[in-house]
Amino acid sequence: FITKTNDPPADKEITFYDSNTGKPLFYAPRGRTMEQFIKESRNHGWPSFRDDEVDWKNVRLLENGETVSVDGTHLGHNLPDRKGSRYCINLVCVAGNPTK
Repeated sequence: FITKTNDPPADKEITFYDSNTGKPLFYAPRGRTMEQFIKESRNHGWPSFRDDEVDWKNVRLLENGETVSVDGTHLGHNLPDRKGSRYCINLVCVAGNPTK
């Protein structure tokens, strides 16, 4: 997604879909700029989402910090930092296409 987002319009957001079901899981950026989203994701090596960017209808956080879709797709983990929750997500898990 970094290649796809090298020069996106500042006012656009990207929807990340479950690779198994096509349900929307994350929307970024929300509550920050695209530049901030890309910088944080590049710094950590995977897409890093914040609470405002999670579609909680389709995402669950387990007690151990694992982040999964409501349909059971393993997405990654919540690795909080001083800014709050940070959902570090495996890009393969959110590289789906929307359901038709």
